[in-house]
Amino acid sequence: MSATAPDTAFPAPHGSARVHEPRRPDCPWCGSARLRTRLRTGDLRRHRPGLFTVDECRDCGHTFQNPRLTPEGLAFYRRAVRGAPRDPATERVLALHAVRHRRRATARAMLPYGEPESWLDVGTGLARFPDTAREFFPYTAFDGTDLTPRVEQARELGRIEEAHVGPLTDPGVLARLAGRYDVVSLLHHLERTTDPRAELHAALDALRPGGHLLIETLDPRCAYAALFGRWWLPYDQPRRLHLLPRRNLRAELEARGCEIVTAGHRAAHVPHDLAGLTALALSHALPAPDTPWRAIPPSPAEQRLRTALLRAGTPLVVAAAAVDLALSPLARHTPLANTYRLIARRP
Repeated sequence: MSATAPDTAFPAPHGSARVHEPRRPDCPWCGSARLRTRLRTGDLRRHRPGLFTVDECRDCGHTFQNPRLTPEGLAFYRRAVRGAPRDPATERVLALHAVRHRRRATARAMLPYGEPESWLDVGTGLARFPDTAREFFPYTAFDGTDLTPRVEQARELGRIEEAHVGPLTDPGVLARLAGRYDVVSLLHHLERTTDPRAELHAALDALRPGGHLLIETLDPRCAYAALFGRWWLPYDQPRRLHLLPRRNLRAELEARGCEIVTAGHRAAHVPHDLAGLTALALSHALPAPDTPWRAIPPSPAEQRLRTALLRAGTPLVVAAAAVDLALSPLARHTPLANTYRLIARRP
């Protein structure tokens, strides 16, 4: 691809102030000024320009992108760009949290609480989770929200009954949904929101009294995060903005009067840490890929070499994935667990 390919209107890295908000001096969760830098990294997964910093609060453990991207910056990094490279191995590893058997396990977690009349899946995308959950709850009416029009496509496919485009925190969206649902699910959604506390409160507002909130999210205290640093694939900078320790989320829900009925890592851990590390390391050890924002594109020979080496390295990623699976029964009971599930009942 030529460097003159259709432009994305994205500023060069030296103009990063145009896509970043001012740096925060305090924690967005507890307000503490005791911050430490956890990592600095580029966009390891999609090779887009820019440098991103992740800070951690020394008091509450909340981990967040600082400075945060502006809405324009977030829109760029989240959208598909024609000509941008993708490494299939990395994409497949990152998608493991949403594979069918994991969706079924998450849906089964709600079976002890009876069949809900109505269920809202927040950040549903193409509504694959509601489509799977219907196997266990055939009489439940599933609705979905998403920032993109994909949710309307999901409705056309019959996976949900109502589709709402926009954040749940949008007053117009929440006014239509408040107090309507027996279950609201936030599955790997809070880490991508600009204000996870506001998103949490909006989800509670969408519940009927006695309804259940189902959350799965990444644990910033995962030992792999400390061991691998910026090569821990779940960081996925700059698209993931917040990582919430379980105790913070639990305390916030209890402060709203909720009863925590389930909280733990055992069933939610996603065995993909070693495979993710291997896929990222392989991608960055090879000749740099062609991108629309490179001043000098690689030669055709370099592009062919990269493609061939990526294919040759696939067995390494597969082997790492096998080790992840072998360690999973142990990891889910230890600090190596990377995800937790929390179910709360609204009073």
